[in-house]
Amino acid sequence: MAEREGVIKYQLDYTPSVACDEALLVSIQQWRLTLFQLGLIGQDPARYGGLGYGNISIRYGNGFIISGTQTGELERLTPEHYAIVEHCDPTTNHIVAHGPVKPSSEALTHGAVYALDDTIQAVIHIHSPEIWQKRGQLFLPETPADVPYGTPKMAQAVKQLWQEDAFKLSPVFAMAGHEDGIMSFGSDMTEAGMPLLNTFQWARAFELTEAIESGARDAGEKHF
Repeated sequence: MAEREGVIKYQLDYTPSVACDEALLVSIQQWRLTLFQLGLIGQDPARYGGLGYGNISIRYGNGFIISGTQTGELERLTPEHYAIVEHCDPTTNHIVAHGPVKPSSEALTHGAVYALDDTIQAVIHIHSPEIWQKRGQLFLPETPADVPYGTPKMAQAVKQLWQEDAFKLSPVFAMAGHEDGIMSFGSDMTEAGMPLLNTFQWARAFELTEAIESGARDAGEKHF
């Protein structure tokens, strides 16, 4: 049975509160809209049981600001759609957060990425069948297929990739055990987002090349 997308698996201590200052969200809002328009963040009745997918965050103080759980269907978010994670401990599966909405189900993995290095200031999680299915051809680092999203095991798997210097060429990686799940990170939203978009374009180029080659083979078989 496929795991259900969008389900919070960590222990959450959540306190409802007012929204954060909109001025903090300029870069995250711009990138989130771009990713939504490309279908890399969103909601589709035909995918993942109709639940929203994808999320985005920026470092804030000792924690981070992240898009709220099940906000994927919305093209444009407001400050009311973001949560502030004050504390994240991947080893104990525990998150403390506040805001108008609960944090994304992937918040634990975001926290694990931020814990890798203080220079990491932005994290993006998208769903891309194009990238995920071509991850081998793209030479993407990936977490093991038996490691589910949003768990301490995923946090440990990400840490292992970091220790192995797997991100030397690119900050983009696949989650083999999380269908279509792709993540990237950087010192700001642009450094997290641009490699992701480049990887997406390469994946689509591979798909186009394969379609052309398949069409040429079919035409050749019919000719003979």
